[in-house]
Amino acid sequence: MQAKSSDLPRVNVERFRRSAPAALGFCFRLIILIAVGFVILYPLFYMVVTSLVSRTGFFNSTRVWIPESISPLENYRVAFDVMQYLASLRSTLLYEIVSALIEVCACAVTAYGFSRFRFKGRSLLIGVLFLTILVPDMMVIIPRVATYSKMDVLGILGLVAKTTGVDLRPNLLGSPLAFYLPSLFSMGLRSGILIFIYMQFFNGLPKELEEAAWIDGAGPFRTFLSIALPSSGVVILTVVVFSLIWHWNDYLLCSMYLSDNYPLAMQLDMLPNNLSLLGYYLNENQPETLAYQMAGCVLFVTPMLLVYMVLQRWFIESIDRVGITG
Repeated sequence: MQAKSSDLPRVNVERFRRSAPAALGFCFRLIILIAVGFVILYPLFYMVVTSLVSRTGFFNSTRVWIPESISPLENYRVAFDVMQYLASLRSTLLYEIVSALIEVCACAVTAYGFSRFRFKGRSLLIGVLFLTILVPDMMVIIPRVATYSKMDVLGILGLVAKTTGVDLRPNLLGSPLAFYLPSLFSMGLRSGILIFIYMQFFNGLPKELEEAAWIDGAGPFRTFLSIALPSSGVVILTVVVFSLIWHWNDYLLCSMYLSDNYPLAMQLDMLPNNLSLLGYYLNENQPETLAYQMAGCVLFVTPMLLVYMVLQRWFIESIDRVGITG
């Protein structure tokens, strides 16, 4: 039965009343997402656009997002040469990336021990673990440098030096061991957070799987390698991404441990000074020199952006399954 012509306006009004709140809600959410996305992506857009601007393009201040003239090859060539990009990239892989991978493995073993075994002093050690999260690296960096300059274990080599006059304490500063040893003992860059993420996952792992392995004669290490570790692909991916990014961005440890062969983070921090020494940065108020710095920033973040683009789908799923919030 067809509706009467007099009922059509009433039907349209009812449809509008039902659809209007949903449309307003959609528009409101869209505006909020666009605003938040702009705030987050604005630095990246500004960095990329500024890295393309030529020296003459900075004279026209009215053209910001669409420069009047660009010279990307010149800007990126200068940044590439001043940062010694290839040599710095090799140093980053040698010092930081290898250290990050060692830290991922060591923190997994430490977290599994905290999560699965009850031993005397466990509560105290967990308290120390949280202290390592709360205490910033700047407060302990000087004792670390003093320790690595004359590495000793329990003061044994120092006692030998006092009695014999022969100082056998090695200087680890400037060597990869200054980066590797903290990671190996789960005391590397933000290791406490990584251990806590692992513990959160291992606490939710069914113990029945490990108990079945124990019944079959597997020991703790065999159980960890055969049961716990293969089931931890989700959390391992999360920890790997965090550890890689934190080590990639670190320049504090590099500035304290190294005197040459600096990684990319340190070279980026030194870029304005190096530009000045080479004559590119004669006046700190020159706007055109900003293009070289932004080009250096783009070169610095590009490898990690590529890694995240490859891993982002699995990384988002792992964040959801591990239960990290905040």
